[in-house]
Amino acid sequence: MLTDFYGNHLTTSTGLARDSYDIGLRAFLSANYGAQEAFSQAIEADPNFALAYLGLARAFMSSGQIVEAKAVLGKAKNLLAEVTDREKSHFVCCELILSGEAQKARLAVYNHVSEWPCDAMIAQMCTSVFGLIGFSGEVGRENALLDYTAKLLPHYGEDWWMMSMHAISLCETGQTLKSMQLMEKALNLNPRNANAAHFFAHILYEENEVSAGRDYLAAWMPSYDRRSLLHGHLSWHQALWALHDGDETSMWEVIDSSVSQEKGSSLPINALTDTASIYYRAELAGYNVSTDRWLKLSEYATQKFPHMGQSFADIHAALAHAMAGNEEYLSKLIDGNSGFAGDIVPAVAKTWKAISEDKWDKARRELETISSEFVRFGGSRAQRDLLEFTYVNVLLRTDNKENAQKTLLERRPVFFEKAPIQAISGP
Repeated sequence: MLTDFYGNHLTTSTGLARDSYDIGLRAFLSANYGAQEAFSQAIEADPNFALAYLGLARAFMSSGQIVEAKAVLGKAKNLLAEVTDREKSHFVCCELILSGEAQKARLAVYNHVSEWPCDAMIAQMCTSVFGLIGFSGEVGRENALLDYTAKLLPHYGEDWWMMSMHAISLCETGQTLKSMQLMEKALNLNPRNANAAHFFAHILYEENEVSAGRDYLAAWMPSYDRRSLLHGHLSWHQALWALHDGDETSMWEVIDSSVSQEKGSSLPINALTDTASIYYRAELAGYNVSTDRWLKLSEYATQKFPHMGQSFADIHAALAHAMAGNEEYLSKLIDGNSGFAGDIVPAVAKTWKAISEDKWDKARRELETISSEFVRFGGSRAQRDLLEFTYVNVLLRTDNKENAQKTLLERRPVFFEKAPIQAISGP
């Protein structure tokens, strides 16, 4: 029996199928374009290769092609009688995710990796800030993610993927020096690992190294296929640093070419959240964002996220709807309670509505009720700075400058001296 490059047995006797599967797995783990093609080639080489179908299903899932993923998963199901217990468990984990049973899926992943820790395709489901732990809606998710990768790391040796996943966990728990050391090692092993490049950018962000961050991505991005999963989001990082640097021209150039829902190649959740975030952070920094931009983004949100349920997306959709004056969809988010952090989404939606109406005292009262729970929305610290900076700005707008400065110093001290918020410093 053949094995993948992590040493896991594969139910195929075809070398070409195995090789194509490995190519797909590497592309998937490094967030590079080509995973779907490689897994499809593995299937062509061996039409009975169940794990290749599961890999293709995961690749479809990562690109938001849920209908296609379910169809391929159904084909894999018909081949399970002749596969190993690991591959059967692999199917269960995939099926639970596609069924929307996140908590059951997370437990299934935990059980799976306890038996087969080097099954990276399954281990990946709970890694990074967008995985089953990251979007759990639980307080303490960052430490839970660190614990998860720390337990897996010894099983992988000198592996570029797991090093980068653990480095992400270190970064999100404030251990930026350790994270940088490990991420640099991961990038030396695989310089084209976009996940590592992504969180190397996060490390620089957490250190407020604006020039270094801009230079790094300016050098790394040109050879990254814009069809790849993280191209739009890494472009968001470039736009964010341009904003922090006061380079409005470059900021808009990157937004309009690679970030926005109209021009970017991101998943809908990234296109929505990245665009809404950079728009409002630009407003906080004193730049004008046209009503037309907000209207188009609100329309996109209604198309891609018509129903409440993905809390991280919901708070950004609420922002777009509020700024565009889309009362119909905003009210659904204000009145709803669905998703992993659905109980606190309404407060954020009410905040955006109050801000759009210049009711700053009301906005402050709403944010004060949940300001200690921002972490539950998921995403990275950098992404949640949208809420942190909004809260600080609301405090400033309500003549609470001392409290605003105290809040920023306590929550995001790295930005205290130069925060991208108007009037945060000075007498």
